[in-house]
Amino acid sequence: MGRDAAVLLTAAVGGLIALQAPINSHLGKAIGDVQSAFLSFAIGTAVLLAIVLVAKGGLGQVSDAGTVPWYYLTGGVLGAVYVLSVLVTVRTLGAGGVTAATIAGQLTLSVIVDQLGILGVEKQPVTMMKLVGIGLLAAGVYLVVRD
Repeated sequence: MGRDAAVLLTAAVGGLIALQAPINSHLGKAIGDVQSAFLSFAIGTAVLLAIVLVAKGGLGQVSDAGTVPWYYLTGGVLGAVYVLSVLVTVRTLGAGGVTAATIAGQLTLSVIVDQLGILGVEKQPVTMMKLVGIGLLAAGVYLVVRD
């Protein structure tokens, strides 16, 4: 996939994530926050299982998961924390505020990950332009979430 197509696909999926917060929040009000997060993951798991079963390679080397470093298996935990946090905070911040704060947090930590080469990511130095970008994003979050 080319770089332009990857950016467009990622932006489109990012738009869908903006819908996820209010959907999960309404479900949380109806059935409970933790229960909503559980149901969201259960449905997502069922969808992924269906995709895996028809995908080339099927379950592949899933059985090798026990041989990888433990922190490679924390993605689901991080996702659960994110979904539960978002379905609660969207009631206060709105979908725009949650999305803005999420993106700011993602970008800030991602730049740190790049700088330090955390988790085997190829090191990329923090530049003044990146810091300016983070600062502008922080200002944007402030403008979106303020009353």
